[in-house]
Amino acid sequence: AVHIAEMEGIPLLPRGGGTSQCGQTVNDALVIDNSRHLTGILELDVENRRCVVQPGIVLDELNRALKPHGLWFPVDVSTASRATIGGMTANNSCGGRSLRYGTMRDNVLSVDAILADGTARHFGPVTGAADPLTRTLLDLGAREADEIAARFPNVVRRVGGYNIDALVPGRAPQNLAHLLVGSEGTLAYFTAVELKLSPILPQKVLGVCHFPTFHHAMDAAQHLVTLQPQAVELVDDTMIALARDIPMFRRTIERVVRGEPAALLLVEFSEEDPARHPERLAALDDTMADLGFSWEGTGAGWGGAVHVADAALQAAIADVRTSGLNIMMSMKQDGKPVSFVEDCAVELPDLAAYTAGLTEIFRRHGTKGTWYAHASVGCLHVRPVLNLKLAEDVQKMRSIAEEAFGLVAEY
Repeated sequence: AVHIAEMEGIPLLPRGGGTSQCGQTVNDALVIDNSRHLTGILELDVENRRCVVQPGIVLDELNRALKPHGLWFPVDVSTASRATIGGMTANNSCGGRSLRYGTMRDNVLSVDAILADGTARHFGPVTGAADPLTRTLLDLGAREADEIAARFPNVVRRVGGYNIDALVPGRAPQNLAHLLVGSEGTLAYFTAVELKLSPILPQKVLGVCHFPTFHHAMDAAQHLVTLQPQAVELVDDTMIALARDIPMFRRTIERVVRGEPAALLLVEFSEEDPARHPERLAALDDTMADLGFSWEGTGAGWGGAVHVADAALQAAIADVRTSGLNIMMSMKQDGKPVSFVEDCAVELPDLAAYTAGLTEIFRRHGTKGTWYAHASVGCLHVRPVLNLKLAEDVQKMRSIAEEAFGLVAEY
């Protein structure tokens, strides 16, 4: 297919599960659906916690195969039932537990790929004498090292553009596969991806932290991550209210939500020794108290953490979180949360000011935003409520986008 595309001058578009919202899988091109035939596990090395898979294997299917060996691939995106490893690699996917496990870039060891001229090549750690392509890439990294240091944002969830910082001298070992991660299929066609696996930690506990204002929750995130949880996820009051009106989620909300919080932060701990879980929750309570929140407090001092140790209830809470988009779209009004300020990430100390700035942008345009996702790494799904059947709101969408992206650039 690559040779035919080259001969005919046709773009080639590798497709995974089609779960991305940015249109990568729609183009004027020869589209290859990896999820049809390229779905195998080529190699599984349990002892060294690694595997090699074809790009079309779906994340949930991979994890089902790994579970009997006590392993999993921990880049746990909410679309795990249909997202493919090839697409996740191309997208540099992250998932809810990236605070502990990192992004795809941190978990991809090597990539076998076909270049645009049909050449098959292995991309991995740079060892020994460099061939001409490797030398060219490393020279690029050396030449641009100062610019990369000055310009690349210092955030965990930096997934925009090429990872040319992987080529900078002094990173040991330099890994050319990390240049392909996040490249959206523009540099090479992946045929096999080698992954780093992690042991399954079977037990976890959850602290459902309640906050009196959204700003308080955003400001608290930077302090909660110092407790070394594996995830801190945001749920705002809009999602809470909508979930209360949906029968399948109502009981879960009733069991874990006290009063009328403006926002929740779901703080998840998972230790190799589960006996440590009570002390982790106690530390969470202490931190919430140090931040000025207590159940006996009033106004800006009200709040606290609800402890959830029951696995079934944890799963029910996770279901609410991963169903966030569907819950948000259940608004009974013409305006709906529109996805176009997606996955912007800022450093945690800036998160409260950044979200306050976005809120002010929405207010100026006569609307509000819905919020959820990964507070632990300063990355939120922000969806302004608009009615795109109205020309006025289509114009607002453009203006909000430009102002929001300007705000992101400031940080």
